[in-house]
Amino acid sequence: MLVAAAVCPCPPLLIPEVAAGAAPELDAARAACTDALGVLAAARPDRLVAVGPVDVPGPERYPEGSRGSFRGFGVDLDVRLGRTGAGDAGAERRLPYGLAVAAWLLERTGWSDAPVEGVGVGERLTPGDCARVGRDLAAGTERVALLVMGDASACRTLKAPGYLDERAAPFDAEVGRALGTADLPALLALDVGLARELKVSGRAPWQVLAGAAEGAGLGGSLLFEDAPYGVGYAVATWS
Repeated sequence: MLVAAAVCPCPPLLIPEVAAGAAPELDAARAACTDALGVLAAARPDRLVAVGPVDVPGPERYPEGSRGSFRGFGVDLDVRLGRTGAGDAGAERRLPYGLAVAAWLLERTGWSDAPVEGVGVGERLTPGDCARVGRDLAAGTERVALLVMGDASACRTLKAPGYLDERAAPFDAEVGRALGTADLPALLALDVGLARELKVSGRAPWQVLAGAAEGAGLGGSLLFEDAPYGVGYAVATWS
């Protein structure tokens, strides 16, 4: 059963070494992510699942010990999902950037409260399929927590990666409201086509969360919402 969830953005710029001189601009987002992971630890889960975007429909599984890297951004920084002594079970599965950011957040906060695994879901996965993935993750009597990674629209300003789209701000506002109130129907109703056009990476992961939370009776809290660089970032907790 799902006992808690944290929703965090997943831009590599969240890593100070990647952001370099711009690192202070995301200090508030990093602090909110730290607080969100504290909510997960307080729930004392038996298992933590990090859910993030991938380029294929998925679901793609990443066992504890899977490795990721930010060398593609010119930074000599590697991460591992979960315990550093988890072995090489995931040595052949390289973490996508969203889950690599999750691994970095967990390392940064010293996560040691429960075993960790990763699940990747892509933009071609339907809302119904995302919900089924979530239900499967939360099935059984084990206490499960989710760390859900994903960004909102990338079209909030003229200089945004997707240029300015007037639909972006209303879309992000609805996402923030739904995440902050744990509104499962609203998350499952997010339009797949519109999310793709707005370059939203979090749609599928958020809908996995909605499926996992069915019947859990969790309440939501929005800790952070902003659009630096023209990309919508939200941090929320469900408990």
